[in-house]
Amino acid sequence: MQEKLPEIIDRLLHFEPVQYIFGHTIWSGLDLKVTPATLIPRPETAELVERINALTANTNNLFPFRGKKGVSLLDIGTGSGCIAIALKKAHPAWQVTGIDISSEAIAVAQENAAKNGTEILFKQCDIFSDKIEHFDRYDIVVSNPPYICESEKGSMRRNVLEFEPERALFVPDEDPLRFYRRIAELSSGYLFFEINEAYPQELSAMLGELGYTDIQITNDIYGKPRIIEGRMAK
Repeated sequence: MQEKLPEIIDRLLHFEPVQYIFGHTIWSGLDLKVTPATLIPRPETAELVERINALTANTNNLFPFRGKKGVSLLDIGTGSGCIAIALKKAHPAWQVTGIDISSEAIAVAQENAAKNGTEILFKQCDIFSDKIEHFDRYDIVVSNPPYICESEKGSMRRNVLEFEPERALFVPDEDPLRFYRRIAELSSGYLFFEINEAYPQELSAMLGELGYTDIQITNDIYGKPRIIEGRMAK
C-alpha cells in the first residue's frame, strides 16, 4: 500500500471517487465491489430498500405480499446489484432478479451477489427493446433509474460527472420521466422508484393515469421527495 500512496493521492486530487480507487464500498451493511461501470450506491437508495422492508413488516393490508413465500421481485437498472442483494438478504425466500443494459455492470452484480452469499438471477436487458417481456410475473418491481436531467450537469460535482457512468445518470430534458413511464407500462404489481426531487407530482399523476393506486411519496433524510410507490390491482 505504501508504494501506491502517491498514485492514490494523485487520483484523489483529480477528483476520482475513493470507492473507485479502492474498488469497493460499504453500503447498508454490505461490502460491494464498484467500478466505473456501476454507480456508487447512495444513502438515498438505502432508504428505498428500507421503505420496502418497512412495508413488508407492516401488519396492515396495504402490502399484499407480507409473509408470502415465493414473492418475486425485479430490480431494474441493478448496477452493482446493491438493491437486489440487500432485499434478498432481508428476504431469503424471495425470488430476486436484477437486470441492466450494461454487461459490465451485470458482471459486477454477479460478483457482489456471490460475495454476499445471495442467489440472484442477473440478466443483461434493454427495457426499451421491442423484444422485452412484460413484467407481470413479478410481484414487486423496484428501480433507481437514470433521472438527472442533462441541464443539471452544470451543478454537479466533478467526482460524479467525470467518473460515474453517464447512461446510468442522465435523461433528456425533454422527457425526464421516460424510464419511469416505460417501467410502469410494463409492470402490473407493486412498484417502487427512487426519484428526482423535481418531479414527484408529475410522477404521481403519470402513475395514476396508468392505473396505479395507493400512490405515496416519501421524503429522504434531507426532507426531499425521493421515493414513490404505487400498486396495480391484479
